[in-house]
Amino acid sequence: QVQLVESGGGLVQAGGSLRLSCAASGRTFSRYPVGWFRQAPGKEREFVAAISWNGGITLYADSVKSRFTISRDNAKNTVNLQMNSLKPEDTAVYYCAARVFSGTVVVGDPARYDHWGQGTQVTVSS
Repeated sequence: QVQLVESGGGLVQAGGSLRLSCAASGRTFSRYPVGWFRQAPGKEREFVAAISWNGGITLYADSVKSRFTISRDNAKNTVNLQMNSLKPEDTAVYYCAARVFSGTVVVGDPARYDHWGQGTQVTVSS
């Protein structure tokens, strides 16, 4: 069983930066691809970024490409999301999720992910 806990959310002005962290319990976490998703009020959950188990492959939503960077440290069982040049439209609850999958393929479909954290709020003021 994998349990995920997000941290690092908060209130920031447009153009600012935040670094989200996803801490996992369970020895198998390092074998799984991990994704970040977000959900704004009244909207569906959407894909933000994903990373393969070894960090060798990353995938980003077009809306965050070149502004956000996903990384992982398997020795520490953490996955981070560095968010720069934040915009008001980035305001949402951010979730990390792990997919029980063997291989290096990363996907953006939230239905393909098996374990979810409780989320952390990110608010970007204009």
